[in-house]
Amino acid sequence: MMSKFIAIFMVAILAQLPTVVFAETPEEKGLRIAIESEKRDIGWIDSESTMEMILKNRHGQESLRLMRGKSLEVQGDGDKTLMTFDNPRDVKGTSMLTWSHKVGDDDQWLYLPALKRVKRISSSNKSGSFMGSEFSFEDLSSREVEKYTYRHLRDEPCPGEDFKGQDCFVSESFPTDKGSGYTKLVAWVDKVEYRSVKVDFYDRKESHLKTLTFTGYKKYSDKFWRPTNLAIVNHQSGKSTTLRFKDYRFGTGLKSVDFSQNALKRMK
Repeated sequence: MMSKFIAIFMVAILAQLPTVVFAETPEEKGLRIAIESEKRDIGWIDSESTMEMILKNRHGQESLRLMRGKSLEVQGDGDKTLMTFDNPRDVKGTSMLTWSHKVGDDDQWLYLPALKRVKRISSSNKSGSFMGSEFSFEDLSSREVEKYTYRHLRDEPCPGEDFKGQDCFVSESFPTDKGSGYTKLVAWVDKVEYRSVKVDFYDRKESHLKTLTFTGYKKYSDKFWRPTNLAIVNHQSGKSTTLRFKDYRFGTGLKSVDFSQNALKRMK
């Protein structure tokens, strides 16, 4: 009887104690958001698309390039991508092959038809401009979770009309690669579908270099979200580049052999 009384007494005491909550650190939450974003985009296997690249200088003058792109999802590693220019004539046939990796430097090659040779992009040149655009070679690699450390900053309304009325996570990510052209990225990710909305890039001097925005999202195969437009603005040069994606196709049967250096040379 006494033991039962003690048990009831202890339950009453414990009921009065505050619930212990083990809160996430900003670093843990930032990593969790990045992992969830990656998890939401697993299983697309392969894709192809056509693109328009619009380059604009600081005076507002524009030039247009037409491109094709294809990508391959690689289990246990980063994605493989191949981009080829079709127009105008001075860049026609120029192709860029990227093998992204979860660990170590990414592999990138550029095929120059005028020279009929493949040029390997060294890790020290990854911050260089891709074909005169505001996208760097580094920007063309898939952003693997393992190559960054993270810190959640805050939650706030998502920027842009496309996401009006939605809330975003805002987190910092820091490249672990000392050869990166960036010291940090600040990213806005919507809290429902975990899609990238906006990214601010900071250069090696920790100055705000570029802003990338994602708009016109469409859902494919009832699961995978892809933006129609990627617009990047260089705040230091006043230049900008927009990529407009068309004709997304998934599950087209692409294989690793389609992303080899020999395949790069065959692109026309």
